Amino acid sequence: MAYDVQTWISLAAYVGGGLAMGLGAVGAAIGEGYTAAQANEALGQNPKMSGEVFKSMLVGQAIAESASIFALVIAILLLFVNPAATSAITASSLFGAGLCMGLGAIGSGVGSGLPGGQACLGIVRQPAAAGKLTTNMLVGSAVCQTPAIFAMVVALVLIFIDYSKAPLYPTWAALIGAGLSMGLSAIGSGMGGGFAAGASCEGIARQPESATNVTTTMLVGQAVSQTPAIFGLLISFVLMFKSHEASTTLSASMALLGAGICMGFGGIGPGIGNGMAAEGAVRWVARNMDHAGELMRIMLVGQAVSQSTAIYAMVISLVLIFVL
Repeated sequence: MAYDVQTWISLAAYVGGGLAMGLGAVGAAIGEGYTAAQANEALGQNPKMSGEVFKSMLVGQAIAESASIFALVIAILLLFVNPAATSAITASSLFGAGLCMGLGAIGSGVGSGLPGGQACLGIVRQPAAAGKLTTNMLVGSAVCQTPAIFAMVVALVLIFIDYSKAPLYPTWAALIGAGLSMGLSAIGSGMGGGFAAGASCEGIARQPESATNVTTTMLVGQAVSQTPAIFGLLISFVLMFKSHEASTTLSASMALLGAGICMGFGGIGPGIGNGMAAEGAVRWVARNMDHAGELMRIMLVGQAVSQSTAIYAMVISLVLIFVL
């Protein structure tokens, strides 16, 4: 059965919309469930704090849900916005947009739920530090959302930029590769940032006077944890905006698709690993403020080594794009 170009565009938009919302709902639901679970544990310890815990739970869940809201926006755009271009390559860009946003929302949703849950537990243990805990939770959770925002930016570019003048082969592979590069690499960074933010709330609850040192260490650790997602964003932009010479050979298309896959998967582990290193440092800064500088130094060295694997993936992706 033969299909015309418009049918393929509609098919890609509908499947892309389903992927955006379906995958995008995964992380937010897990993050919100974790926050609610910790809130119930907190109430079990001190039912008299139900009002404060309930408010913190809802705020934490609202931030965790942001990633799925981004996915909802992209899904609606894919389902109801008529693209300006109606060439075969448009189908690839729309499918890539849905894939990018769906995958890109997973890590941010999970990561944002971790500080929300720890803040609920912390409020019960240190009622006087509720303000500090809420502020820290908001900052930490907001940083966790940045990979999802990167994914939404790439998805919007793929939806609204007109690629009809570019050669179908190998540009179709570059656009799907761009979605995979950003979407997959965002998973690790979103979750890694959540590890650091959760430990930060736990640390402040243990020692409220350490809030400044703990928050500073958290932000530095989260910043490093975000770099794999930034590498993924860079490769996505190269794939989307570089002029690709027309070539019907399978190797040309697979090189560009492989570049996106390489950077996407290559960014997951480093993002999570960097978050683990930050989690350990943040937790112990609260227990031993006198050695905060030494702990941060060890954290950064450890993160740099963990980060090297994401750099290797980026190098291979660039070779696939510019050399092969």
